[in-house]
Amino acid sequence: MKVLVTGIGQLGHDVMNELASRHIEAVGCGTSPVYRGIRNGSPIEKMPYIQLDITKKDQVNEVMEKVHPDAVIHCAAWTAVDAAEEPENIAKVRAVNVDGTRFIAEVCKKLGAKMLYISTDYVFNGKGTTPWDPDCKEYDPLNVYGQSKLDGELAVSSLLDKYFIVRIAWVFGLNGNNFVKTMLKVGKTHKELRVVNDQIGAPTYTFDLACLLVDMIQTDKYGYYHATNEGGYISWNEFAKEIFRQTSYSTKVIPVTTEEYGMSKARRPFNSRLETKKLQDSGFNRMPSWKSAISRYIHELHRNT
Repeated sequence: MKVLVTGIGQLGHDVMNELASRHIEAVGCGTSPVYRGIRNGSPIEKMPYIQLDITKKDQVNEVMEKVHPDAVIHCAAWTAVDAAEEPENIAKVRAVNVDGTRFIAEVCKKLGAKMLYISTDYVFNGKGTTPWDPDCKEYDPLNVYGQSKLDGELAVSSLLDKYFIVRIAWVFGLNGNNFVKTMLKVGKTHKELRVVNDQIGAPTYTFDLACLLVDMIQTDKYGYYHATNEGGYISWNEFAKEIFRQTSYSTKVIPVTTEEYGMSKARRPFNSRLETKKLQDSGFNRMPSWKSAISRYIHELHRNT
């Protein structure tokens, strides 16, 4: 089996390493001429890498024809949610998240390759308290990013039969910035932090997610899935408190509402609860608890500094 992984950021980095650990042939791609992610001696640094701008249809065709993958794990995306709201960025966001995704799906169809598309809880409106079911079609994105990811989903599902659409939320990993890194950084210099307590969901550790995605791509159990770490749903406020508890920071975390916090250009969903039971029903392992994920992640951060 040969797998093409697009976007070697937080998730793509871990997916490439997981594929290598299982001796599955993999090629990474991104917009830079060479791999520019974290260098910690992991397999990705020596794995094949090819430059690819997914917004250029001819390039997508050329690279995919050359690699001729059996499967594509499509991690590349515009994920700067607030920046996506800027009028001058909207066309760029859609070029990456919609057009680029469609170009990849078109070539997957031609090659007969499987496609795994990473999506988000932002395709829903975040109302209520019931966890969103992966097969729910009540789409109602609140922001430009969410709409672009939904349109990417629709491109994949309309073009392909052999596809996985995996929605995730509150992502953190080694290769890039995220909430955990931000909390660890500001916790060193602030005695108090205001963190919202009315947005509820569950974190997703890219290391755990990568294991699941590689399990998935080796099957034909196609369809929609939700994948976050287990251990119950929490607020961002509770997430921050657990990070500081595990690192013995004395930083006080003050609960505030989204309205009180302000500062956000894009509207955020209040209900980011994703129902993950379908993973187990389909024979996949559900991911470990988010508390365990934080612990293992912090250990990896210390090991890599």
